Amino acid sequence: QVQLVESGGGLVQPGGSLRLSCAASGITFSRYAMMWYRQAPGKQRDLVASITSFGTTTYTDSVKGRFTISRDNAKNTVYLQMGSLKPEDTAVYYCHARFGLNYWGQGTQVTVSS
Repeated sequence: QVQLVESGGGLVQPGGSLRLSCAASGITFSRYAMMWYRQAPGKQRDLVASITSFGTTTYTDSVKGRFTISRDNAKNTVYLQMGSLKPEDTAVYYCHARFGLNYWGQGTQVTVSS
């Protein structure tokens, strides 16, 4: 049974930082490309960052220089370090695993507000 469990979301003030984690089980984690998506209320789910099995990373333009995606294959975990947070970063953040098949986590809420 495949599980992706996100954690680390919460309420943070503008300019603050958060680190999201996504722990995977039931898959050969090192083979999977891992992504973070986010979905704000009333909007579509958008790709935020990705990391391949080789460690190559990509970011959507709006988070470049502020967010960093990383992975620890020994811990079957992918991270999203978020800095200089803005109110427009408020969304539910989802972890996604892709290697032929696709798997999603349940999401974690990030709210950026003063």
